[in-house]
Amino acid sequence: GFKLPELNFSYDALEPSIDARTMEIHHSKHHNGYTNNLNNAIQGTSLDSSTIESILVDLDMDNKGLRNNAGGYYNHKLFWEVISPVDNENISNTMLDLINKSFGSFDSFKDQFSKAAATQFGSGWAWLCVKDGKLEVCSTPNQDNPLMPGVTCEATPILGLDVWEHAYYLKYQNRRPDYINSFFNVINWNEVERRYAEAK
Repeated sequence: GFKLPELNFSYDALEPSIDARTMEIHHSKHHNGYTNNLNNAIQGTSLDSSTIESILVDLDMDNKGLRNNAGGYYNHKLFWEVISPVDNENISNTMLDLINKSFGSFDSFKDQFSKAAATQFGSGWAWLCVKDGKLEVCSTPNQDNPLMPGVTCEATPILGLDVWEHAYYLKYQNRRPDYINSFFNVINWNEVERRYAEAK
């Protein structure tokens, strides 16, 4: 079965951008719930020994229980890995060049990503993805993600932002744009670049 991933930092390490109480609840309650429900959904099936990626790529989108919990497990696992309390200003020239080629400038990328996150109605995610070696931004509802068949942007996600209210409401209440803006303070660009190289 799948295990709740450990964080590489303490719950309070992302203060003030993401508060400790939100991190604790988000990780130990929400992500733990998706992990347990995913294990229950695949127990005794042919998916029992599959990777999370292979489950998502071949997903039966009508299987709502598996769709929600496999998505929730994967999305949060990626989220914890692409945020970090250190070296977040340290985006490499290589990554910056890729962003400039795809979006025109870093500011333009930030605007597109922020808009995707802010305009996702209700719960969902904003993504930076790789498709055919190029970068693109999109969003998905609920716990869907770009690895799943038939979603709006079938690609490989390398950066994801959770815009479910549980990810920000304790600190930001209804100010989702403030939360989105703070997210840029904690992006682990080294991990995003590693994922780009892997996806390419």
